[in-house]
Amino acid sequence: MQTRIPVADAPAEPNRLRRGLPRIVAVAVVLVLAAAPLFLAPFATTTLTRIVVFALFAVSLDLLVGITGLPSLGHAAYFGAGAYAAGWVSINVTAEAPVPLLVGAATGAVAAALTGWITVRTGGVFFLMLTLAIGETVQQLANTWEDATGGANGLTGVPSVRLAGEPLVNAGYLYWYVLAIGVVGFALVWLVARSPWGAALRGIRDNEPRMRALGYPTAVYKYAVFVLAGSVAGVAGSLLVAQQRLVTPADLSFLTSSFALLAVVIGGAGSLWGACLGAAVVVLVRETLGASLDGHGPLVLGLVFVLVVYLLPRGAAGLRWPRRDKGRST
Repeated sequence: MQTRIPVADAPAEPNRLRRGLPRIVAVAVVLVLAAAPLFLAPFATTTLTRIVVFALFAVSLDLLVGITGLPSLGHAAYFGAGAYAAGWVSINVTAEAPVPLLVGAATGAVAAALTGWITVRTGGVFFLMLTLAIGETVQQLANTWEDATGGANGLTGVPSVRLAGEPLVNAGYLYWYVLAIGVVGFALVWLVARSPWGAALRGIRDNEPRMRALGYPTAVYKYAVFVLAGSVAGVAGSLLVAQQRLVTPADLSFLTSSFALLAVVIGGAGSLWGACLGAAVVVLVRETLGASLDGHGPLVLGLVFVLVVYLLPRGAAGLRWPRRDKGRST
């Protein structure tokens, strides 16, 4: 007589569905975003374009802050450097895509490579202050180098980005262009975060001495991710130029860096989709609600930040659907 042993993996199909649910949600969100210009007014479409640009910038910062544990206060230096480079190329060489985009990405990467080799060898408060100093230095350079940057007035007269020879002057077409690049950039950072390299970066974040003892060249890992984050920020900067056709020293400022860091905190450090959600909150409060609140958008953002810190210490990413107990009824 044979005794049948109960199988413990009966709920495999529900578990498989739960694992695939985030992908389904991601595809649905992208489809909704792609269809948005068909139902929104041009002004709302432009606002959504700015959200996508700032979301990609916040994601690049989250790669440093949340994944690697390097909280930067000067990340806008690479965002603005990419924006200035893309704008200058559009004016003086060509505005045909993807030339400004590639120039912005390369400029952000080069700027991060030049400043990151020393920066990543520090940590804690020293890293914060050094990145802040780099950001302020780059902003002053943009203010004084008038021949290339336009000085305090900024770089004006940037032509519309061209795709197959046609300028993207329609708000919807420009939004689709920005969304396509934003999705590709997000996917790149997501793949890095999910790769073995990303696992090593999280190990460095949690316990760098242990990772160094295991034989990992932690300085090289941090330098590489610093350059990658600068390149992605440069891509976001080039998209900013494509959207507003203007670059000013304010785009390099500490305030811009702090808003990106605020977006990461609101969404939850280490969560890429959370950084996108936080970016949407920052842009909507600053530019949409701020105008109706007599310019008090930053004050509202401060209150949101305080509430998030006290009520959601892990940000929006800290919210999870309740899990069901397996094989147990309550």
